[in-house]
Amino acid sequence: MVSVNRGSQEPVRVLVIEDDPAVRRLTAAALIAHQNLVRIREATNLVEAVALLRDENFSAAVFSLDGTGPGNSGSAAELVAALRQAGLLGPIVATSRKGSVSIAVEAMRGGADDFVVKPYQPADLARRLANLIRMEATRELPTPQPDAVGEVEGFEGFLGNSDAMRQHYDQIVRIAPSKAPVFITGESGTGKEVCAEAIHARSDRASGPFIALNCSAIPKELMESEIFGHVRGAFTGAHEERAGAAELAHGGTLFLDEICDMDLALQAKLLRFVQTGTVRRVGDVRLRHVDVRFVCATNRDPASDVATGRFREDLYYRLHVLPLHLPPLRERAGDIARLARAFLTRYAEEEGRAFVGFTSEAEAAIEEFAWPGNVRQLQNVIRRVVVLHNSEYVSAEMLPLSPDGSAHEAARDTGLLPRTESPAIAPYRMQEQKIIEKALAAFGGNAQKAAAALEIAPSTIYRKLQGWAQGRGVA
Repeated sequence: MVSVNRGSQEPVRVLVIEDDPAVRRLTAAALIAHQNLVRIREATNLVEAVALLRDENFSAAVFSLDGTGPGNSGSAAELVAALRQAGLLGPIVATSRKGSVSIAVEAMRGGADDFVVKPYQPADLARRLANLIRMEATRELPTPQPDAVGEVEGFEGFLGNSDAMRQHYDQIVRIAPSKAPVFITGESGTGKEVCAEAIHARSDRASGPFIALNCSAIPKELMESEIFGHVRGAFTGAHEERAGAAELAHGGTLFLDEICDMDLALQAKLLRFVQTGTVRRVGDVRLRHVDVRFVCATNRDPASDVATGRFREDLYYRLHVLPLHLPPLRERAGDIARLARAFLTRYAEEEGRAFVGFTSEAEAAIEEFAWPGNVRQLQNVIRRVVVLHNSEYVSAEMLPLSPDGSAHEAARDTGLLPRTESPAIAPYRMQEQKIIEKALAAFGGNAQKAAAALEIAPSTIYRKLQGWAQGRGVA
């Protein structure tokens, strides 16, 4: 959601989340009195706030951490992070009757921009929030720049300028300076490692190392050594002492990709590392202090894995502080053809081909395809076309997307059957909408329970509902 209406006279929408009606009323009145272009919406708990965020854009929020209503259980970091995950990108002022430093730090770790102890002067809170909104309005958003051929260059390794991606760029800019762990979710092929590298590049650790480790690609018996290192003779084949990824990332960022695939026993050791900042190499007795920022990623729903016992709950809450969700390619309106053109230019130059663009039929086919393998699948398809053909324009017949013999090549990339034109089968987006609506109905509209049952992130349901409500036909 767009956090601030920059350079406009549109009312600034502020969400006040407070279960005490007197405090809520006084806070709202002070905000309106301080700045007459403020429009207030009120919620008594987090569940109500999330429901409002589905339907409206808000520039900022005042969030009481003391509420006992639905959704208000959890630590300060978890509560604020839940508000961020629901789509609020603008400033958040957290408030609480408990004025301890630990609660303030927890709230800031979760994504709050300020913390105010109750009882507070409503006028003072209004001034502080107004300053934050003003700073947000003047903060420079990452703006993709045109390259030599007029296409969008992107942002920190990403390509694309859709609304979904600009919101994602904005989130990266906001969270990169923090020291808090980041948890990236998204389907395979959406660019989770690119996202992790962007966070590192925008952080104050950019001059330090970025070390990536794929937890699903390494046998579990070797994984501990890969993370923590080992001493000579620790196991068969350990002929010399070796530092692990944790030590190599000292002073920088440690990226743990597909972390939900990590063995449970190793998760316990990773939790100790996260808590203490120390590691012990396999076979060693000495503890070593390591300073890293944790960025994790998974293509699964981590909350569902916690519920089923596949991922430790305590480790989840340690790492799931700043959540980021990468949209699938089918939700990035306008980016598919743009990405295809960029990949065509790149690979035509690499392979010495004459391609300069796509026919209108080929571009339409690319836009209509569901791309279950996301950006990675699109990239591979375009590269295959460039390698196997040489022409000025890519035609629809060159693309392995139609239900003929070449469609099976695309199907093998994703493990899915090739697309057919049978009138008895509804389009993917319609089936998806029916599935989500059925799950919501089964749980009385509770998106959290519906998401857990479907094994997807709750934020995915919120985005889908918003898109359908606005008539965007989100697939």
